[in-house]
Formats: sequence, C-alpha cells, structure tokens
Amino acid sequence: MNILVVGGGGREHAICASLRRSPRVEKLWCAPGNGGISAIAQCVDIAATDVERMVGFAKAESVDLVVVAPDDPLAIGMVDALEAAGIRAFGPRKNAAAIESSKAFAKELMQKYGIPTARYAVFDDGSEAKSYIVRHGAPIVVKADGLALGKGVVVALDVDTAIEAIDSMMLDKKFGESGNRVVIEEVMTGPEVTVLAFTDGKTIIPMLSSQDHKRARTGDLGPNTGGMGAFCPAPNYTDDVAETCIKTIFQPTIDAMRSEGRPFKGVIYFGLMLTPGGPRVIEYNARFGDPEAQPVLALLKTDLLEIFDAIIDEKLGEVDIEWHEGFACCVIMASKGYPEKYDTGFLIEGLESLPDGVEAMHAGTLRTPEGYVTNGGRVLGITARGGTLREAAERAYEGAGRVRFENAYYRTDIG
Repeated sequence: MNILVVGGGGREHAICASLRRSPRVEKLWCAPGNGGISAIAQCVDIAATDVERMVGFAKAESVDLVVVAPDDPLAIGMVDALEAAGIRAFGPRKNAAAIESSKAFAKELMQKYGIPTARYAVFDDGSEAKSYIVRHGAPIVVKADGLALGKGVVVALDVDTAIEAIDSMMLDKKFGESGNRVVIEEVMTGPEVTVLAFTDGKTIIPMLSSQDHKRARTGDLGPNTGGMGAFCPAPNYTDDVAETCIKTIFQPTIDAMRSEGRPFKGVIYFGLMLTPGGPRVIEYNARFGDPEAQPVLALLKTDLLEIFDAIIDEKLGEVDIEWHEGFACCVIMASKGYPEKYDTGFLIEGLESLPDGVEAMHAGTLRTPEGYVTNGGRVLGITARGGTLREAAERAYEGAGRVRFENAYYRTDIG
C-alpha cells in the first residue's frame, strides 16, 4: 500500500516507524514531516493544515490511505475532504473531532450523558468569567475552549492568577480565536493517567495506559508545554480502575458520540484524573497524544496498518491487539526556553551512538548536508523499552546523555 501520514512531529515519526514495520507498506510519504522522518519516508512540503493541496497530492500520487495525525487538520475537516474525494482516510471527521477542538462541547457532552468530569462553567464574556472566579475563589482551572497546542490550560492557585489567565486568553488573544470562549472548572485531585484507545465508532479497544509530564521543568515546575516526556504503562492504572473506566467513561463516550450523530472513528485520547471518588475525565483529544504515542507505539506488537484498516471498515472487534511485555519511557530533549522563546539551527550530535534498542523520535529537526539541526521547541523524543519502568527510564536517559546540541534541555524525572 501507498500511505501518506499528515503531520511533522514526534507523534508522526512514531506512527511512520510503526507503519514501516508492516509488510504491506510499500511507499510512505509524510507531509510536511521532519528531518528524522525523512530517513524512513519521503517528506512532502505541504502544511498539515493545507487541505486542498493535501487532497490534490493524494489524488495525484494514487495514495491508498491518508493518516491524519494532528489536531488542527482534523478540526478543520481534512478527513471529510479526503473522503469526499474518494480517498481512504484514517481519523475522525470534523463533527467528531469537535470533542477536542471545543472543550465546551466536550463538557456539555459529558454532562448530558453522565460521564464523570469536573464541575464547570462556560463563558464568552471576560467580565462574567472574572466575576465567576471571584465568587468561587481558587484554586481553579481556566481553559481556552479551542486548540492551543496543549498550552491553553492554567491551574490557578489564586484568584489573581486566574484573572490574568482570562485576560491573556480573551483580551490579549494569546491563543488567537481559541480563547474567545473559556471553560472554568473545579480543581480535581489525584494521579493523572492518559489512556489512548482505538475505536471504529462502536467497538473501543484501549491501548496501554501512559503518564505524560506537561510542566517544562524537573519537579513539575514551570509553564505547561506540549509534553516533556511520558512512560507506559502507568502503575496507578490498575485492572479495577480500567474496568471502571471502560464502563463509566470509554464506552459511554463512544456511544454518546454516535447518539449525537457524530460517530468517532480513529484514536481517542482520554486524559483522566484518578480522584478519591473515582476516575474522571480531564479532557479528550481526537488523536494520538504527543509524546504518549512514542512509548505506547514502542510496545505495540500488532501491525498498526491492520488496526487502521479495521477501524475504517468498522471491523475493529475482529482484531486481536497484542502488546510487548514490560515498559517504555520517552524523554523529550527540548530547546532551552521552550515553550516560550528559543533559538534553532544547532547541529545535533551523538544520534549514531544511541544504545541498541533506544530510538530517537524526531519532533523539531531538519536534515542538512552537515547533519540534523534543531528546528523547534521539542527537538527529540528519546524512547526506550525495559522489563521494568526503572530500566526503561534509565535506558532512555542513557540515550539522552549521548545526544548533544547547543541549548539542549530535558527534565530529569520522567518515569
């Protein structure tokens, strides 16, 4: 098969690497891709959100399957456009991707169908949002309604910080139109867990649980980022917790979306808080998480293309999905200053000296005649497997220690 993967980050590198292991994959493209992806797929200079050019390329090259991986093209309806052109596509349609692109929609869905989540209120007016905050006090959570690269959430420990977040989102337009509406929530307590799941709109099969690390600096300090590392499976996600989640969150969500006329086919991301009162939903995403995809896909044994095909054909229940034993850990090597201001263009050295079985998933790199250079905030995801979580983390950090570039930074407490 000839396959096109849309996107250009570490998640897309992990997807391309998994697809490359399938004996059925012949030609593999990635648009726009990145330096590391160019070693295993042909990169195409088309922006991930350029629906018209992406459809045109897929038609011109007789692409058999397009995998739409990032949130933005899903939110604007790339899958719908591909299907309308007669092109087989993997990912939710626009009306289903709203479960991520509008936090207000997601909260209203959960409220309507009794899916456990935090208490909330939605505001289009900044003054009303601030009055609500003053009445309810802090700690409190402020979220931009739309997509914000994983950075549109502020957990405010005091009222002043919450009001500053409203001003930043609604007045200063830090996240553009995504901040025109805000969702304000109660603070939930407990361990956080991510569960990605495959679903064909009826059947849902959870993947291995994982735990992301959003804060920029070691010790869960600093601003929220797109993710500084992840490991899987998560020890707090026991069999009993998993059974509860399937009954009260996972299947009810898929059933609710179908009932709303928005059948969800693809990968759905459940961000969960394991509260003293039971698991609750923090957020949904409409695709593989990044960096969670790196450690999760590192442990996937079943052919990923077989799973994608079954989802598109609504035959997921016929696939037996298997996983490797043990754990996997991904450590993000970032540019110093991320997620705020940072410099790029620095030569990356040491990738050829990674230990056996340790992989570097490229997120923000370019391939030049001199070698790979940095081209983003998150640069590499050093991913390793191990029999225990400690072993997987130690191997990932051993790999990170062998890679060098100017202004390199990574947390030292992943896993």
